[in-house]
Amino acid sequence: MVLDDQHEREACPACGWVFYPHWKVSAGVAVEANGKALLARRAFDPWKDMWYFPAGFVEVDELPEAAAVREAREETGLEVRIGGLVGVFPYDDPRGNGLFFLYRGEAVGGKLTCTEEIRELGYFAPEALPQPICTAHAEAVSVWARGAKA
Repeated sequence: MVLDDQHEREACPACGWVFYPHWKVSAGVAVEANGKALLARRAFDPWKDMWYFPAGFVEVDELPEAAAVREAREETGLEVRIGGLVGVFPYDDPRGNGLFFLYRGEAVGGKLTCTEEIRELGYFAPEALPQPICTAHAEAVSVWARGAKA
């Protein structure tokens, strides 16, 4: 262990390599239509049976916007066009805590389809959101809903 910037960190005494833990990065999209957003209900853990925006981890070779488009296609069958950034939100995850980039978007192709990850899909208005919302997306859903009502 070494003390670096007020943090104790694991280090290799032979070569001096220091382990710097970091947050995971994920991205998703609020696919909007007629004042509603598409939410997905998870089919397995973590957050089995909870609702969330189609989203997933950002690969090392892609930008968050590209990950949001890819995850929407993988989880819903839709091709989406990304709009503006709703926000960046911290989240707790049993696989590692992280930052969630949420974008607004619209479907421009594909066919809405549940995948093995997703039990159910639906468009919901801000005043009629399903429950339970995934704790990792709760703040993002709330911010989207306030913006959609404005």
